[in-house]
Amino acid sequence: MYTQSYPEATKAKGGILTMARNVEGWLDQRGKGAWIAAMVLGFIFFWPLGLATLFYMIWSKRMFGRSCRNHDQSHRFGRSFGGGNGAFRSSGNSAFDAYREETIRRLMDEQEAFESFLQRLREAKDKTEFDAFMDDRAKTARPAAAPEAPAS
Repeated sequence: MYTQSYPEATKAKGGILTMARNVEGWLDQRGKGAWIAAMVLGFIFFWPLGLATLFYMIWSKRMFGRSCRNHDQSHRFGRSFGGGNGAFRSSGNSAFDAYREETIRRLMDEQEAFESFLQRLREAKDKTEFDAFMDDRAKTARPAAAPEAPAS
């Protein structure tokens, strides 16, 4: 009778899931060509395996779009620069990590300063356009009021 739970069974023998993850990682490191080769070999040796590989490639978006390496990096580590919590994976070199963090902080400060400059520029342009509109409106209102001159 089977008494081990599912996770314990995979830990004890390495498990099919562990092996599948290792194969997936190995194929991802080699790129889209390795996935296509695995799919073709699957169709040659055992067609359901090739079909399963094809469905998995389409489902995980490895078939279309960006390469497997980019998919692997963005999936595992998150999108560090464009959003998220801004945490980067350590390179192992503390001097480089400090330099990178300082450079990114400086670039973000410059971006904020530039965006505030653009906002001030837009506000100044809007004020100039509004003032020109009000002056133009005042000029059109004066000639209409001019005919009412006091009679002597």
